[in-house]
Amino acid sequence: MENLSLETILGYVESYGLPVIKAILIWIIGSWIIGKVMKQVSKIMSKRDYEPSLQKFLSNLLSWLLKILLIVTILGTLGVQTTSFAAILASAGLAIGMALQGSLANFAGGVLIMIFKPFKIGDLISAQGETGVVKEIEIFTTKLNSPENREIIIPNGILSNGNITNFSSEGKLRVDLTIGVGYDEDIKKTKEVLMKVLTDNPKVLQEPAPTVAVSELADSSVNFAVRPWSTTANYWDVYFETLENVKIALDEAGIEIPYPHSVEIHKEG
Repeated sequence: MENLSLETILGYVESYGLPVIKAILIWIIGSWIIGKVMKQVSKIMSKRDYEPSLQKFLSNLLSWLLKILLIVTILGTLGVQTTSFAAILASAGLAIGMALQGSLANFAGGVLIMIFKPFKIGDLISAQGETGVVKEIEIFTTKLNSPENREIIIPNGILSNGNITNFSSEGKLRVDLTIGVGYDEDIKKTKEVLMKVLTDNPKVLQEPAPTVAVSELADSSVNFAVRPWSTTANYWDVYFETLENVKIALDEAGIEIPYPHSVEIHKEG
């Protein structure tokens, strides 16, 4: 009985003990390798200046994928049939993907935005018919703050696939204004008055230089293209201040800004 018991014990050790020891060693070594890989990946993403939210998400995703692979390897060492397990995971992944098709598109769009960086937080952009300052870039959505102080939430899927105008990427913006004066007014004098308004405003950049030029001979006015440049932060200040100061300067110079006239014709008899 003692010999039989010893043989039985040795049989159990050989059948189950060695695979368990192998599984433990694989877990220890695999966890150590995963840790090294994750540190290296974090260094690479930091050097490439990935968004913190994207770094965290990709790190967690990669960590879970490596751990699942490690667990499948350990199950195979213990004699578990991993083919059926892999099939279950694939089926579950397909089902989840179909159910979350729209969310996955937004997720993919968020990853593309964070990697290629068509804009960053604080940029003034126009996209999907909306204009505002980028407030947050999340995995699934991007939040803008409109000039009216409204929060605009745009799904990243359509945002990444549409046209995006970034007003802040160059650091400077041109303010486009059209000012009309009467046909009887002196063009040269008008240009001097308009240019002085621009050069006297400290928020108007001198490089690139502001410009004033005749743009159109309209029905009731000579229209001037007034083009000051400003920083992104001062855009609206320059826009509104220029309009106000132009009106004041033209009035002081005696230059008429035309307005619609109506003519009444009275027929006698």
